[in-house]
Amino acid sequence: MKNIVRELRAEKGWSQAHLADLLEVSRQTVNAIETGRYDPSLPLAFALARLFEQPIESIFTDEEHA
Repeated sequence: MKNIVRELRAEKGWSQAHLADLLEVSRQTVNAIETGRYDPSLPLAFALARLFEQPIESIFTDEEHA
């Protein structure tokens, strides 16, 4: 799954550590999501969508159907 978490985080001027604190996850988790090594759980995806005020579908896309 592809995502634009890194771009959205950069627009806010947030570090990975700051985003991790807001989401109550580790910085390594944020890094793994941004690099596509980890697909977040549905609750975590919803939390990201709320933080960035975006629909989940605009943050995460299926690589096969992108």
